[in-house]
Amino acid sequence: MSTNSSAPNNSEEVDLGQLFKLIGNVFYRFFNFILSIFKNLFSAFVWLVFFIKKQIIVLGLAGIIGVIIGTLVVKTSVAKYKSSVTLVQNYQIGENLYSAVGYYNDLLRQRDYKILGEALNLDEEEANSILSFEVKPVVSENQKLVAFNSYMKGLDSLAATKIEYEGFLENNEDYTHAYQQISIESTQRNNFKSVFENIVESINSNSFFVNKQRKDIVELNQRKDALELALVKSDSLQNTYKRVLEMNSKSDKSSEIGITFEGSSAIEKTKEFDLYQSDLELRSELVQIERSIQDKEYIVEMISNKQDSGFASTEKVLFGKELSIKSYYAILSLLGTFVVLLGLEFLKFLESYKKSV
Repeated sequence: MSTNSSAPNNSEEVDLGQLFKLIGNVFYRFFNFILSIFKNLFSAFVWLVFFIKKQIIVLGLAGIIGVIIGTLVVKTSVAKYKSSVTLVQNYQIGENLYSAVGYYNDLLRQRDYKILGEALNLDEEEANSILSFEVKPVVSENQKLVAFNSYMKGLDSLAATKIEYEGFLENNEDYTHAYQQISIESTQRNNFKSVFENIVESINSNSFFVNKQRKDIVELNQRKDALELALVKSDSLQNTYKRVLEMNSKSDKSSEIGITFEGSSAIEKTKEFDLYQSDLELRSELVQIERSIQDKEYIVEMISNKQDSGFASTEKVLFGKELSIKSYYAILSLLGTFVVLLGLEFLKFLESYKKSV
């Protein structure tokens, strides 16, 4: 009996031993794999450092040549001027604005200065001096967070759990932001103000938005008239209430007399403070409507114009960063030389590998 019972135990011990050995081998290979990656990365880093050290003179000369090229470009190229204007959308015209700017840039690429001049009410010479248009939102990180919170409040709890801030920013179009900045680059510096005004005027005269603006103003004026009428009735009611109180104080029967109105659920007694509070609410809403009417006066407004005559544009954009022309060409020359040297080194490696094989 004892012999038979010990055989399964030995078998289980052997199986467990093999299992632990297998798990140990898996972890050993995994850590070796990770270690090999770090070793290769470190080897590549060391090789790159010695490669740069070996070619430091060539790379330094490339940077100097880039600075020289940038200096020559600044001295020989035609002067460029740039100006910007900030717009605020009283209506959601952002998509229309971005489409218009894209259309102007298409006309510039096609060198169709005649049509561009007609679109912006410029003569052909002024249109020919324009180099590019650009539009981008003026929005801070805090404003993005406010917009995200406002968007989340409009969703039900189930849908809100599936939305993340990064995903919201990726799907949120630039033209939806209230403040937009238009920039113009030109070879002349005396036509910016008129161009900006013509762009704004073309949007303010858009028939669709003009019709929508008219409907909104009519609706606001109707609400304003209704509130003013309600205020007149409220004042009349307060005067009546005061006269009743005066009469009651003379007859000493104030406890038996009251003015009532029919509420939402039952007949409630109107106190003097309630009438006063209602009057304040009506006047506050009237002030808000007056402000809304003023905001609807223009479809889009130009709130900030930076240097109507423009400023000299001496910067270029590389990898999303604005650089001076000298720095731009120096970095460009340095990177180009580095890529060429790296390519030559790779070709040498391929040649040596081919011979070894």
